[in-house]
Amino acid sequence: MYKPPYQITEYIIKLIASVSEKIGEVNALHLYKPAAELRKRNRIKTIQSSLEIEGNTLTEEQITALLDNKRIMAPAKDILEVQNAIEVYDQLKTFHPENMKDLTRAHAMLMKGLVDKAGKFRTSNVGIVKGSEIAHLAPGGLMVKSLVNDLFKYLKNHDDLILIKSCVFHYEFEFIHPFTDGNGRMGRLWQTMILMQQYPVFEYLPVESLIKEYQNEYYSKLSESDKSGHSTPFIEFMMTLIEESLRQLLQSQNTPLTVKDRILLFKAKITGRKFSRKDYLQNFKNISAPTASRDLKWAVENNILNKSGEQRLTEYQFKDL
Repeated sequence: MYKPPYQITEYIIKLIASVSEKIGEVNALHLYKPAAELRKRNRIKTIQSSLEIEGNTLTEEQITALLDNKRIMAPAKDILEVQNAIEVYDQLKTFHPENMKDLTRAHAMLMKGLVDKAGKFRTSNVGIVKGSEIAHLAPGGLMVKSLVNDLFKYLKNHDDLILIKSCVFHYEFEFIHPFTDGNGRMGRLWQTMILMQQYPVFEYLPVESLIKEYQNEYYSKLSESDKSGHSTPFIEFMMTLIEESLRQLLQSQNTPLTVKDRILLFKAKITGRKFSRKDYLQNFKNISAPTASRDLKWAVENNILNKSGEQRLTEYQFKDL
């Protein structure tokens, strides 16, 4: 079975432990699906950051205006890039990260109207130029499809941790450079897709804003991995950013959940089944039994829950609204 070359260093092991611990905290605090306003804000930050790395000039305020269907004054190409990105991120859950056809479909949407062969792998040879120097000479065009096939086989079949796989895929994708343009934004998008499989919080976590902040180091670690022949330096870098993005999320969420927040989070988890107050309490271990009773009473009064039975035999079920 093909496995891209890399090494697990002590630093990577420490990062895996720290990231896993923080994801546990995120899940315990029910931050894996932030409030709607925060989700929208983080999505805007993600789009703005990923496209600014590629030279787009639109600000978060201008992207917000586009999301609200308002007109803005900006270069047509920059507006189209943002509109394409909004469409892709709106449809994230329709893509499967292990499906190569979904990758090309996402690229076709992301680069629509920007390149001639959106959604098609390149067949010509390319090099990446920084200043007056060739920073990266990508594999020949005739090798692209087989290299991408191998990479997807690794993603689908290997038993590496998802955290590691996502970083390895991101680096190898940039190394292969399978499209004529849009490889950077696609590599970052697909790492998010891979992480979302196991950790839903990454759908709304703007890791790209940290990549933008450390953009020079991002390219430096890609280059260092090229020269060393393995993705270890890039894995260490990306894992550091993932850890930092989770730390910032935990630090920013000091506001306790409201009654409505708890009820809607539980609705997403229980998926239509009947449940008791005890079931509800087990999901929110930091609230008291009286608080749980008040939550459920509020949901019944607001026509969100049906209630049946009395006292210890009381059961609840969410209404289909």
